[in-house]
Amino acid sequence: MTTTPAPAIDSVEELRRHLQWAIELEHATIPPYLCALYSLDAGRNAEASQVVGSVLAEEMLHLALAANLLNAVGGEPKLDSPELLPAYPHALPHGDPSLRVSLVPFGEEALELFLRIEQPESADAPAQADGYATIGQFYAAVRDGLSKLCAELGEEAVFSGDPKRQIGEMHLRSGGGRVIPVRDLASALAALSEIVEQGEGAARTEVWDGDRDVFHPEREEVAHYYRFQELKSGRRYAEGDTPDSGPTGEEIKIDADGVLPMRRNPTTADYPEDSPIRKAQNDFNNTYCLLLYLLEDAFTGNPGGLGATVGVMFQLKGQAQALMNMPSGDGKTTAGPTFEYVPPQLRP
Repeated sequence: MTTTPAPAIDSVEELRRHLQWAIELEHATIPPYLCALYSLDAGRNAEASQVVGSVLAEEMLHLALAANLLNAVGGEPKLDSPELLPAYPHALPHGDPSLRVSLVPFGEEALELFLRIEQPESADAPAQADGYATIGQFYAAVRDGLSKLCAELGEEAVFSGDPKRQIGEMHLRSGGGRVIPVRDLASALAALSEIVEQGEGAARTEVWDGDRDVFHPEREEVAHYYRFQELKSGRRYAEGDTPDSGPTGEEIKIDADGVLPMRRNPTTADYPEDSPIRKAQNDFNNTYCLLLYLLEDAFTGNPGGLGATVGVMFQLKGQAQALMNMPSGDGKTTAGPTFEYVPPQLRP
């Protein structure tokens, strides 16, 4: 796709708007990763479950980093909003419309989608504030806008947010990286680098992201894009491997029979209102919207409330897996979570 450079981020208000887009972008990866993860039998596909679970955990980290960035410049993170849960399939927020995000079980279609989402930018790719082809181009535009505004207005004028809103830590058992409180240009650039390097690798020339592998501490951690390449090729990256060489290390086995055949892009409208599947989907949606509410609360003045999301995530896992074990009625697939927004006044 040929892209036309979008207007630069040339005001603090525009910067805030784009950082809210960053929150929406990071969140947009979570539902498809959840579907792939919970469709996997972790006993039969332990390595695939570890890979997808680690990426999911790190996307939650990226969500917190995006919120820290927006809070630092005086913005107001919004998560409990229908804009966070558009109907599937849909494009990444303000991204290339040819990339359509769907809810599917783990498999070839899911991996191709994840590789497209996490695709590294080419060395000569322009920064792209809107209609970006790669996530790296979008964050390059945010980085350039931040640097330009700090040079023109001074850092104190740009970083006007309440420091008490900063998330200082997140405990991610299955993911690497760190939450960086953002208070100035240096910490903002570090937060942006953390997001991009975990997704596409360091300096676009390496498969590694600079962290240690959570499940294999003796190894360096592979960036998201290359973790999905490992699953696609059925082989791990070894020391000395590069993006050009591909993975040459030990074999990764995938048991296709250990994947629940979730229906593609399910909706509650697929089933009668009084059906068990629709009730289970509505319960999942209410729980997921509770998660969005708790995250927004944590990101807008109650950082200590982040711990409450852990129990909700476990509840979501149980609800999603229960749905994926319910036959959909077509004789081939199972039901699945729909990730439809429930307005606060309609929640239990």
